[in-house]
Amino acid sequence: MNATVLELSPVRPPEVLLDRIGFELGWDYAHHRLQPPAPFAEDASALRDGLLAARATFGLRTLAAPRHVHLWLQLRLHAWLRGRSVEGFQVTPHYLRQLEASHCPITRMALDLSRPGGNASIDRVRNDAGYAAGNLAMMSTKANHAKSAHDFRSATRLAGEAGPGAGSPSASASGLAGLTGPQWRRVATLCSFVEPLDHAVASSQPMHVLPPNRLRLFNPVQALQALLSRQLLQPGWSHRCARFESLLQGPALRRDFKTFMIALLPRVLEAGRTATPETLRWAVEDAWADERVQKRWQAFAGPLTPAACESLVRQAAARKLATCRVETLGPALAIEGWSLETRGWIAIPPREPRLAAAG
Repeated sequence: MNATVLELSPVRPPEVLLDRIGFELGWDYAHHRLQPPAPFAEDASALRDGLLAARATFGLRTLAAPRHVHLWLQLRLHAWLRGRSVEGFQVTPHYLRQLEASHCPITRMALDLSRPGGNASIDRVRNDAGYAAGNLAMMSTKANHAKSAHDFRSATRLAGEAGPGAGSPSASASGLAGLTGPQWRRVATLCSFVEPLDHAVASSQPMHVLPPNRLRLFNPVQALQALLSRQLLQPGWSHRCARFESLLQGPALRRDFKTFMIALLPRVLEAGRTATPETLRWAVEDAWADERVQKRWQAFAGPLTPAACESLVRQAAARKLATCRVETLGPALAIEGWSLETRGWIAIPPREPRLAAAG
């Protein structure tokens, strides 16, 4: 007797989405007249199919391939091989060019940007999200490998276990898991920027590393912290700080702001007027290791609410007191394309039942 039963099988194989992504990646390699690393150009795969199709389409009518295009293709290949999502609208070669840095924010080693495959890489700061605008930073491959899947809390724990850092009797010369104590503290600070934290926790964090370009800051108090720290990187900081002080309500808040800036200033002045942009940046970051700086920051920022911090950042930007571009995004836009619902993995279509005849 024939019967109709419910057989569980996918409408389309789960790998179809990965195949489409691989095909588009191969297409873009050929469109820029580049060869994927071996063995991807020889072995049968969706990437090779896209490569061959694009070569047949474009021939010699290809696009230029500057450094940031190589980086863009390398990032997408790495993500495709691991099944990680890449937001394709905003994460472009032009966007990645804006992330370029001369030195690693974690190890402070010089980055070689002169050739593909150097010691520079683009990493996701938040590991439960995909490769998306606002979640990416350039760093050394050493820092990238050490950071791996660590977040704010695990990096903070490793920073404590690794020791205070150079110059301390209890410091470990070799560090822990590839990084020293100060380097793990920079990892923890970097991760804290893209993780929503309680205001009390966020306001108590030293800014051991300044936010890299285009990184999104989820905690308003850290946005204020970065805005004020960056004042000392550009000439005219005294005038800008005086104008910022006029935004503060009440003599107590103005007094706490002044004492904080006075505590932060000496380490920067020690760097001298001949300091390079990198050494000046590091001087500001290292000033946050001073306990007095941190105490006076908490005295100033602790009483502020997240809304008050965000308002001060908006007002400062409107009066052109910020030394970098400030853009405010709503909660939905801030994580657009981050694939948080899949923890940064490519979304695989759910298995759907289909009717099949069985005898």
